[in-house]
Amino acid sequence: MAIQNASRHSRRRHRRSGSAAGRVIPAATAFGVLLLLGGGCGGGSGGSALGAASTGSGNAPTDGSAARGTARASKIPEATTFTTVSGAPKDPGPSSDGTPGGDGMPGDGTPGGGRGGLVLHPDSATPIFDRPGGRPVATLPARQLGGPTWVPVVESSGAWRRVLLPSKPNRSSGWISGDGLRAAYTPYTVRIDLAKRRLTLLKSARKAGQWTVATGGPKTPTPQGRTFLMATLAPAKKTPSPLVLPLGAHSATLDTFGGGPGTVALHGWPDTSVFGKAVTHGCVRVPKDALRALSRVPLGSLVIITA
Repeated sequence: MAIQNASRHSRRRHRRSGSAAGRVIPAATAFGVLLLLGGGCGGGSGGSALGAASTGSGNAPTDGSAARGTARASKIPEATTFTTVSGAPKDPGPSSDGTPGGDGMPGDGTPGGGRGGLVLHPDSATPIFDRPGGRPVATLPARQLGGPTWVPVVESSGAWRRVLLPSKPNRSSGWISGDGLRAAYTPYTVRIDLAKRRLTLLKSARKAGQWTVATGGPKTPTPQGRTFLMATLAPAKKTPSPLVLPLGAHSATLDTFGGGPGTVALHGWPDTSVFGKAVTHGCVRVPKDALRALSRVPLGSLVIITA
């Protein structure tokens, strides 16, 4: 098993170090996760996406025992790629440069010194609220798809952190207490321009790479909005892609695909003629060198998808 640890996140200004920041999980073996690529989000050629077993849940502290008790007693879902979180507030949207806003950090993506993308990891399942101190709507599990859960912070209010969720509906967010969570900073942001079919990787607000990619077709478009890199999976079958990078977003037109929940992902593709075309079932196909660069991006890093 290949391991990418906390070095993928900035180690500067951690509350607690994120020791398992980005594992590459063999998709056909680890924790019952199975990635069904088939035609790999392919328009007209079949297959795609994500089929996996849901992980277990627990509870974790927020501000105190009252919140923990509420989370235990409530019949609320886990916030995973397989669930729908009713009552989750919609992501208010990125700041003008697409980086997190409202969290007291200048959004230039530079780690440390209050600059960069703050990401959080719960050691155990943590209640998610519709507002600071409000109503619990879900729990955030410690693991997603066999690897550690890392979610991006997009707003702060005192000790509370608004994070993006991997659940349906797209652009779901929620509030968690920042107390007791592992924190890290990522200098990376991924931008996908659907009109130009172009993916740009930014590191510390500077271009680290740019590639022409394939995006969703007219009837199965790639969803727009702000999401994040949720996991890194290594399929047992390396074709059409040796790595698959699921995002915290889902197809708006396909409720399920390949047995999974219609999760959108970034992945490679052997036929280079597809790049520059809108031909997939919603995933984004990228060239080999782009996939190699993206494999180094820490989990929880923002992905901004625009028309």
